[in-house]
Amino acid sequence: MQEAPRGLASEIADELRGRILSGAMPAGSQVPTEAGLTEEFGVSRTVVREALQQLRAGGLVESFQGRGSFVLSIPAEPADGLLKQVASRRDVVDLIEYRVGVESEIAAHAATRRSETQLLAIQRALDAFASVGGEPEKAVRADFAFHLAIAQATNNRLFLGALEELGPRMILLQRTGLDENSALTSASHLATVLAEHAQVVAAIQRSDPLAAAAAMRLHLSNSKSRLRP
Repeated sequence: MQEAPRGLASEIADELRGRILSGAMPAGSQVPTEAGLTEEFGVSRTVVREALQQLRAGGLVESFQGRGSFVLSIPAEPADGLLKQVASRRDVVDLIEYRVGVESEIAAHAATRRSETQLLAIQRALDAFASVGGEPEKAVRADFAFHLAIAQATNNRLFLGALEELGPRMILLQRTGLDENSALTSASHLATVLAEHAQVVAAIQRSDPLAAAAAMRLHLSNSKSRLRP
């Protein structure tokens, strides 16, 4: 049975959202035309328009008649957001422990529920992280986009909402507590994180929920171990 248009639109919106958050489609850049997206994803213009509407509703793009759609800056966290009070090392530890609990389950569910399109989005997010080089801002956004792509693959709006509420700041704030050997400009550190990410992806690709949860737990626990004393 062919997937319903709204489901297809959501998958396309998820893919484009991942590109925006990873920096692949930076603020100010033009979103591919409806014709281009129709050809890329093999869907109707109706589906593409619904996907763009979802992105507009999320505050990620703005459309102008006769000019197309353009990427907006990623919205700042609300003043009363969950991460407002993250300041001390203890706060950062709390953040990581929260992520361990939530994201281990997210990885497990993604392993059993992901579609092939969602798996491809996760792999693309991994590739995007691998290509950031020593540019910290790109690395933060690409790291978040990777974790968000996994949450999207759970097909659970509350798991996805939990990470969207944290936003890219969950990566940035956590990184402020890491030791000097874990800088985003360190090629060896980025290689280590990339390898940890790859283990998560491999387990999700095998549809192995226990291995996916374990790989995510190890990845985030390693981040905790890299915190400054």
